[in-house]
Amino acid sequence: MPDDVDDEDVPDDPHDSVDPGDEPAPAVPIPTLPARELKPTPASRAKRTSRWDRGTPPHDWRWVLGIVGKTLVWTGVLLFAFVAYQLWGTGIQTAREQNRLRDEFAAQLETTVPITTAPATTVPVTTVEAPGTTIAAPTTTAAPTTTAAPTVVTAPPLGDPVAQLEIPAMDLHDKIVVEGVTPSNLQDGPGHFPETPLPGQLGNAAIAGHRTTHGQPFRHIDRLEPGDDITVTTLSGTYVYVVTGSEIVGPDDYDQVIPTIDPTKATLTLTSCHPVHSSAKRIVVVAELDPARSSPLTLPAAGLDAQPPSTLPSDEPTTTPTAAPSTEPATTTPASTDPATTVTASTVPPTATTVPSEPVPPIDTPDDSSEAFRNDWFSDPDAIPQVLLWGLALTAVWVGIYLVSRRFRSYWVGIPIGAVPYVVVLYFFFENVNRLLPPNL
Repeated sequence: MPDDVDDEDVPDDPHDSVDPGDEPAPAVPIPTLPARELKPTPASRAKRTSRWDRGTPPHDWRWVLGIVGKTLVWTGVLLFAFVAYQLWGTGIQTAREQNRLRDEFAAQLETTVPITTAPATTVPVTTVEAPGTTIAAPTTTAAPTTTAAPTVVTAPPLGDPVAQLEIPAMDLHDKIVVEGVTPSNLQDGPGHFPETPLPGQLGNAAIAGHRTTHGQPFRHIDRLEPGDDITVTTLSGTYVYVVTGSEIVGPDDYDQVIPTIDPTKATLTLTSCHPVHSSAKRIVVVAELDPARSSPLTLPAAGLDAQPPSTLPSDEPTTTPTAAPSTEPATTTPASTDPATTVTASTVPPTATTVPSEPVPPIDTPDDSSEAFRNDWFSDPDAIPQVLLWGLALTAVWVGIYLVSRRFRSYWVGIPIGAVPYVVVLYFFFENVNRLLPPNL
C-alpha cells in the first residue's frame, strides 16, 4: 500500500462496503422549536400621544370618578402634610420666638437688681427742752426702727417674658415663660395665667404649656413625681419648687388650677393636655416653694387674693418703747427776784415710722385665659378670612405650576419652579387652619 494513501480511505473488511442494491434508510425528522415572537423595536412602536395633545375626554361617569379620586388623593396628601406641620412645623416658629425672648429676658436680668431683705432703718430722735430757767436733765430715748413693706412686683404686659424654667425630670431646660395663655401666647412658649401671682410670690402661680405642638415644652410633664425640683428664675430672684403631686381633670375644670388654696404659701401649678396627642383631659402638677433654696418672696399686685404670712413683716407700724424717765432731780439756779421754775425731766413719747410702698394699680385680668382649657372648634373666628385668603393663594400657585408645565409640555419644569412658593404659602395656610382647631396643649 502506498504511503500516501490514508488509512480511512481503505475499508478494514470487504464486507463493510455498501451494497449498491440496498435502499437508503428513511430520514429521521428533526424537531424544531416554535418561532419566537419578536417585540417591536422603538422605531416600529406606535408613537404615544402626549398628555398635552390629548383631546377633552367625555364628561361621563369615568370622568367624574377620576375627578373624585384625584381629589381624595390630594386631600390625603394635604392631611399628612398638616400632621407634619403640627408635629414639627409649629416648632420652627416657637424656636425663633424663644431665641428672641431669651435675649430679651437676659437683657432684663442684667439691668435688674435682685430683691433682698430690706434692713431696718433708724430715725433720729431729738430731746425737747422745757422752757424756763431750769434745764431738765438729759433723757435717753431709743430710736424706733422702721420696717420696709414687702416688695410688690407687677406682671409684665401680655406676651413679654416673665420667667425661665428648668425642670430636669422632664428634660426641660432654659425655656422662657411668657405672660398670657391665649393661643398666640402659647405659640411662643409656656404661658403664665395673668390672674395668678407670679412665680416667687405668695399664692398659687399657674403655668400652661403645649404637649404636642409648638416645641412640645410640656411633653414629658407626666414624668414629674413628688420630690422633683422645678427651678424658676424671675427678675426678683431664683425660686426652687418641689413637686408634691399631680392629678387628671376635665378640659373644663379651669377653677381647679387657678385658685390659691393657702394664701400663706407660695405654690406652683403646671398644666397641659392629657394624654399626648389629645386634648380630652388636662394633667395638673402641683409644687411648693422650698424657702431654704429660694430668694426672698414678694407680694402679688393688687387684685390677687394672696396675703402675706405671719412670718413676713406686716403693714402695721412697729413701735419701740423709750427709756424710763430719768429719776435725777432737776438742777435749779441760784435764787433771783423772779421765782425759779423747776422743770422735771421730760419723756419723749414713742414714735414709729413705716415706709409705705408705692400704690400699685390692679392687674387687668383678661377674660380669655380660660381658652387654655376650652375644647371648642372655630374658637378663633378671625382666622377664617385668613384661611380663605391663603387658600386662594395656594390655588393660584398650583394653577401657575400647571400653566408653566403646559407651556414647556412637562411637569418636570413646572414643579421645580413652583415648589418653593407652594411650600411657603402652604405653611401660612396651615398656620391659620391651626387657629380654627381646639386648643391642643
